[in-house]
Amino acid sequence: MAIPKILLYYIFTPLADPEAIRLWQRDLCAGLGLRGRILISADGLNGTVGGDLPAIKKYVRKTRDYPAFKNIDFKWSEGTGLDASGHSLDFPRLVVKVREEIVSFGAPGELRVDETGVIGGGTKLAPAALNALVAAQGDDVVFFDGRNKFEAEIGRFRNAVVPDVANTREFVAELDSGKYDHLKNRPVVTYCTGGIRCEVLSGLMKARGFGEVYQLDGGIVRYGEAFGNEGLWSGSLYVFDQRMSLDFAPDAAVLGVCQVCAAPTTNMLNCRQASCREQLVVCPECVALAAPACAAHAHADKPRSAA
Repeated sequence: MAIPKILLYYIFTPLADPEAIRLWQRDLCAGLGLRGRILISADGLNGTVGGDLPAIKKYVRKTRDYPAFKNIDFKWSEGTGLDASGHSLDFPRLVVKVREEIVSFGAPGELRVDETGVIGGGTKLAPAALNALVAAQGDDVVFFDGRNKFEAEIGRFRNAVVPDVANTREFVAELDSGKYDHLKNRPVVTYCTGGIRCEVLSGLMKARGFGEVYQLDGGIVRYGEAFGNEGLWSGSLYVFDQRMSLDFAPDAAVLGVCQVCAAPTTNMLNCRQASCREQLVVCPECVALAAPACAAHAHADKPRSAA
C-alpha cells in the first residue's frame, strides 16, 4: 500500500556550486517522483518534498550521501495522499531554484555560515531545554514568533510576541524600528515552523543588541512531536502545502477565528484574488457560501460560489 510522506529540512553550509546542486536535486526528485519546493544558495539548502515512503527514504539516503549534507535534520510528517501516478497530492509540482537566500530576509550580506551552520546565531534549545528555561525563569522569557503574522492566527507559543509582518523580508525593518528594544535585556526565544527562519532571525537580533537570544532547535515541528498538546505550544501549525495546517495530537486548541462569522476554526485558504498571496482564516461553512477575499480585495471583484 502506498504511504504518503512529507519531508521538511534545511541546512546552512557553504556550497561552491549551487547550480550543480540544483541540477542534481532536480533530477533526483524527478527520478523518484517527488514533488515540492527546494531552494539552494551559496549558504545551503532548504526544502519541503512529498511522495511515497520508499521514494522519500531513498531521497534521504541519496541527499545525505553528499558530504556537505550528511548532517541534515529531516522532519517527517504524514501526507494527504498520492494520485494515480504516485505523486504527492500536497504539492502541485516540483520546483528547484537557486536563490540569493534560502530564506528571504532580504539581508544576504548579514548572514555568515560555515560547515557548522550560521555564525553568530542564538543558542539552540531542544524542546526539553526550552521547557527547563521557562520553568527556571518564568514569565521573564519572551517567545518571539519568527513567522508571518497570519501563521500565528491558528497556533503560537503562549504569550508570544507576534511581529506585524506579512512576509519574512519585513523582519529587518521591524527589528530596526525600535519597537522591540525593551526586550533586549530579557531572554528571548525565537521560533518558527522547522527552525530555518528563527536560525537567521536570532542572528539578526543578536547583531542588533539583543543580549540573551535562543532559538528553538528543530522549530515548532520538533516541539510538537515531543510534547503534543501538553507543552507550551497551543493550537495548530500552519504549513506551506495543500494541507494548510496540522495538529500534533487530537483535540488541539482551536485559536483561529473565522473572519466572516467569528466561529472558531483552523481552516485557512488563499484570498480569491489570484494575484494576492494573503492567507485567510475562514470556516468551511463560510467558504461554501462565497469565496473569501482579504480586506484589500473584498470589493475588487464579484464573489463566486465555492465548493
